[in-house]
Amino acid sequence: MNDLITQINDAIWTYVLIGVLVGCGLWFTFKTRFVQFRMVGEMLRLLTESAVDTVGKQVGEQQAGKKSKNISSFQAFAVSVSTRVGTGNLAGVATAIAIGGPGAVFWMWVIALIGSATAFVESTLAQLYKEKYKVSFIGGPAYYIQKGLHQRWMAVLFAILITCQFGLSNNSIQANTICSAMQEAFGWSPAWVGGTMAFMAMFIVFGGIRRIAHFSAILVPIMALGYVTLALVIIAMNIEQIPHILKIIVLDAFGIEQVAGGGIGVTIMIGVRRGLFSNEAGEGSAPNAAATAFTTHPVKQGLIQALGVFTDTLLVCSCTAFIILISGLYQVPELNGIALTQSALQSEVGSMGPVFVAVAIFLFAFSTIIGNYYYGEVNICFITSNNTVLTLYRLCSCGLMIMFGALASFELVWNIVDFFMALLTICNLIAIVLLGRYVFRLLDDYRNQKRQGIKEPVFHRSQLPELEDELECWE
Repeated sequence: MNDLITQINDAIWTYVLIGVLVGCGLWFTFKTRFVQFRMVGEMLRLLTESAVDTVGKQVGEQQAGKKSKNISSFQAFAVSVSTRVGTGNLAGVATAIAIGGPGAVFWMWVIALIGSATAFVESTLAQLYKEKYKVSFIGGPAYYIQKGLHQRWMAVLFAILITCQFGLSNNSIQANTICSAMQEAFGWSPAWVGGTMAFMAMFIVFGGIRRIAHFSAILVPIMALGYVTLALVIIAMNIEQIPHILKIIVLDAFGIEQVAGGGIGVTIMIGVRRGLFSNEAGEGSAPNAAATAFTTHPVKQGLIQALGVFTDTLLVCSCTAFIILISGLYQVPELNGIALTQSALQSEVGSMGPVFVAVAIFLFAFSTIIGNYYYGEVNICFITSNNTVLTLYRLCSCGLMIMFGALASFELVWNIVDFFMALLTICNLIAIVLLGRYVFRLLDDYRNQKRQGIKEPVFHRSQLPELEDELECWE
């Protein structure tokens, strides 16, 4: 069964998805006039101001003894980054290097640079078509497929696929990685670790999006800064090796030996697959978080989410890649996944390396489990309002699948994730290509307002008269 899934995954990724994913990314890059490069400064400004406003608002709410119902742009960003910054950054990068060689890192960078334009488009669409919901907003690809393309069947298909991918199979891989790391570092039983995680996840997810958003806004910056700081210290201690490491990455990505032996195809495929798993650009996941934010213009959240792709792949994934390549342990056949990352850190900082990775992967992957669950919840609510179905999903996502991942094999959980990720991405890319023209108009409007000296551009649904009746959240 596992071999069959592997063959299907290889066929889909080799002949269909890589070409479509890269092609769409290049198209969006061209149509947005390289938004991911030209507007990095605006991305940083928006994120910084939103983070400061979020902290100030939370302090004010505590003093006033009340809570706001709105999710800030920074909190929505934190939820999406919490799903991006997970096992893909530690175990996924290690797997890419172990199977595809150092050159796979180069293709992870490429897919991030191209994919950030795709991330901008899908998250802007999610903001445009979002709906009012209980305590905040709700939205994502299922919503813009139904309201923008008027294809209910396709929207339901996407909702089912993303629930299977993130709420179920993706959570199993997070649990699998956490349990492997804990067993490697402390010798703890996977069943015991899985049961503890399931209990913790249940407590958080039954609190709804506000508890998830507050949890992510606190944990994500702490865990990312801690890991990146350690990685930068290791890189600084081995700074003389960095030019050689970069040379190895580039030569392996385009090397004559790889071309002659057909290995370059494996390098590209593994690099793109692990890159997409890590940054999720085009997969249709981050838009579910992007839609929850309260903002004055859809483009704002699109820009912030595009920055999330850079944060994930160009920063966190690169840190892991450099640590592994500096250690030289990627050439040891027995090491793969999180064990390779732990061994690489151990070679650099001693016996505390595996312990640090175990703690880091727990924080990374556990926050990812919470974010993954929310993506499934959004889409379950899209399909049905039956509370029994939602409760059953919570038990499966944060109970059954965590235990399955804790006990299943490394190869099986990754194969299942790759399969659903391919189908999910194809469905979302079709939608955003067909709806992308509205994003291009929104971006032009945003830029025009900025040129007129308006610091905080504002969007009104009357600016898209053909969609006025469908945009209920933009007065």
